[in-house]
Amino acid sequence: MEGYFDYIVPPLEGFWWQEGIGEIDFSDKAGFRWISVIRLPDFVTEEEFGWALNETASKKQLDLSDVRFLRIDEGLCVQCLHTGPYDLEPETIREMDAFARGMGYEPDFKNGRHHHEIYLSDPRRTAPEKLKTVIRHPIRQKQD
Repeated sequence: MEGYFDYIVPPLEGFWWQEGIGEIDFSDKAGFRWISVIRLPDFVTEEEFGWALNETASKKQLDLSDVRFLRIDEGLCVQCLHTGPYDLEPETIREMDAFARGMGYEPDFKNGRHHHEIYLSDPRRTAPEKLKTVIRHPIRQKQD
């Protein structure tokens, strides 16, 4: 099995936020802004990424001008595995927030820190009630 894990593509991830508000208002889906990412192995450099991007754009005749190499340091977070439809995520998030608050933490959606989802299931092939999504929220110690 040598080399087997060299070809596994990590899951799609999404960072979600709404302009001008601290936390997330899940009732206002039209107000969401987002970016999608796929984690790269740590050994991939920005230069190698740029080379691969240029080669792909050239050979496949694709406009990849919006594709970026990002380094994201999320800092302290609370996370949970949500199982079920995306529309029921707010229930899981309420439980996450209650847990974090009970441990002496509070949400920290400032300075570019966002609601983060890691999609472990393919919604095209998985029944909504069986979808698995890791939800991650930035937190900080409660400030009195």
